[in-house]
Amino acid sequence: MTMEAERGPAPAPPARAGRPRRPVPGLGALRQTGRLFALAAAVTRAVFKRPFQLREFIEQFWFIASVTILPAALVSIPFGAVIALQVGSLTQQLGAQSFTGGASVLAVIQQASPLIVALLIAGAGGSAICADLGSRTIREELDAMEVMGVSPVQRLVVPRVLATMFVAVLLNGMVSVVGTLGGYFFNVILQGGTPGAYLSSFSALAQLPDLYVSEIKALIFGFIAGIVAAYRGLNPRGGPKGVGDAVNQSVVITFLLLFFVNMVLTGIYLQIVPPKGG
Repeated sequence: MTMEAERGPAPAPPARAGRPRRPVPGLGALRQTGRLFALAAAVTRAVFKRPFQLREFIEQFWFIASVTILPAALVSIPFGAVIALQVGSLTQQLGAQSFTGGASVLAVIQQASPLIVALLIAGAGGSAICADLGSRTIREELDAMEVMGVSPVQRLVVPRVLATMFVAVLLNGMVSVVGTLGGYFFNVILQGGTPGAYLSSFSALAQLPDLYVSEIKALIFGFIAGIVAAYRGLNPRGGPKGVGDAVNQSVVITFLLLFFVNMVLTGIYLQIVPPKGG
């Protein structure tokens, strides 16, 4: 008898199915991104469903507006002043001081105003939305609503997202006006510019689509801030500490998305809408 027959059959290799699989790098972030887009799609569909929570919408609208109006007005003044001073100094070096008003106002309306509004809404209103939904989630209130047949997205998320969007659009107009007046004051008083040159350069360079794209940016930024805050509030981890972490994460994620989306929208606008007189 051979040696192999005496030893008997070789043991079978261990099954690979029982081994723990290594996590794929980046798969968790991709999954979270997909869930965020799924929530955005669900909110968009739920907007057109009835009944609409009008009372919840009014309450959230008033709350977000009350915590962002004064900070937005106070922040827009130094923003407009800094832009006017910097643009005025640059135009003086280039010998084009007569275009200071138009350049500074366009920078305020197209770029500064939507970003100021979105950052304030994400920092003040979005953090409050995330904390409220997160506390409801860890208390299992949302699970109870689903058991009773009430959709948490339609009942709680949709009014908050719409409130952030409407407040962003209205605040954008206020910030544009206040920032423009601040830039006018600092250019005329501190840099020795003339009111006529400031206004004439503004009318020569600015056009109505500049205001349209500013309002569209504010609307999209408000939607992003509301969706991110609601998503992180609906998915906290680790109890009350997880709610605090979710609030911080929602603000940071919103800031990153806002600057990226602003870059994309600005590039599209500059390619589609020709400059005035071009």
